[in-house]
Amino acid sequence: MKGRLTRLVSLAALLLVVVLGVDALVFLALPPAFRGEQKSVVIRKGSTFREVVQALDEAGLLRSPAKFSLMARILGVTGRVQAGEYTLSTAMIPPVILRKLVTGDVVKYRITIPEGYTVRQIAARLEEKGIIQDQEEFLAEAFSPDFAASMGIQGVGIEGYLFPDTYLFSKGVAPAEVIKTMMGKFTGVYGPAFAQRAAELGLTDREVVTLASIIEKETGVASERPLISAVFHNRLKRGMPLCSDPTVIYGIAGFDGNLRKRDLEQRTPYNTYLIQGLPPGPIANPGRASLEAALYPAPVNYLYFVSRNDGSHHFSTTLREHNEAVRLYQRGGRGGSR
Repeated sequence: MKGRLTRLVSLAALLLVVVLGVDALVFLALPPAFRGEQKSVVIRKGSTFREVVQALDEAGLLRSPAKFSLMARILGVTGRVQAGEYTLSTAMIPPVILRKLVTGDVVKYRITIPEGYTVRQIAARLEEKGIIQDQEEFLAEAFSPDFAASMGIQGVGIEGYLFPDTYLFSKGVAPAEVIKTMMGKFTGVYGPAFAQRAAELGLTDREVVTLASIIEKETGVASERPLISAVFHNRLKRGMPLCSDPTVIYGIAGFDGNLRKRDLEQRTPYNTYLIQGLPPGPIANPGRASLEAALYPAPVNYLYFVSRNDGSHHFSTTLREHNEAVRLYQRGGRGGSR
C-alpha cells in the first residue's frame, strides 16, 4: 500500500510540476520549517477534505493549502483520509503528510478494560481517555438489538461480550470499531471447546456468559470463582433462586450504591431473589477465569455463601450452617449473604 502510494505521489509531483512549474518543486521539497515542531492533529470521522486541509493549515503544517489540495485531487485520495489523531511535524514535506493521512498512520493509545466492567463503565472510560467522542453514541450502538444481531448475539445488546483486556485504539475511532475489536477478542477466547462444554452442561453460550458475569461480580478472589459457580449451579439444579445482589443492582436504573430492602423486593427481570433461574442476560463483561469457572464449577455441594468482610467468603451446604456463618460474619446484617 505504502509503496503504491509513494509511486502515486511521485506521479502527482510530476503532474504538479507540469501544471505549476518551479513553484510545484518548491512546494513539494520544502517543509514549512526546517526546525521541526511536533503538532497533534485530530481528524474527526466524517470530516471533509477541506476540513482536513484547514486543520493542517491551522497547525502550521502547510505552506500552501491550495497546492496540497491539488496534489490530493491529482492522486484521487481526497476521500481516503482516515480518521484519528496524527503526530506530524512542521519539518515534514507535503507528500509525507499526505501519505500518513491516507495510510492511517495514527497515534495509538493503550487502554485497559478491567474484568467485570459493565458496558456503561466501558463507555465512560473510553470517553474519559478520548478514544470515543461521545459515550451516548457508543451506548446506542451497544444496546441496539439490530447491531447485536448483526454480530450474532441474541438479546438487547452486547453486554457480556466486550472482553476485558488491554487494547490499542486511536482517538476518534468509531464506536462500532471498538465494539467489534473487543467482541473479536471474546470470540478468540470463547472458542469451540467452551461451546462444547456448555452443551455438555445443558447450557446455551449466552447462559454461560450470563453466569460468568455474575461470578465475576460476586468475588474478586480467583480461587473462589469455581466455588461461587458451584453454588449457583447447585441452586439452578434444585430450582432455588440465585439470590445475587449484583443482578439486583444491575436491574436498578440509577443505582446510588446503597442496596436497600425495598430494592430486593422490587420486581425486575434481573432480581434473582424473585425470579427463577438466570436473568435474561449478562450483567457485566467477564474475563476468561470467570468463563472457565462457569463451565467448570468446583465438585462441591455448597448452596450458600456469606462475605467475611475481607473480600473472601464462607461457604455452607445447609441453611443451618449458613445462618450460623451469617451471625458470625454479619452480626445480624444480611450484606453479602446468599
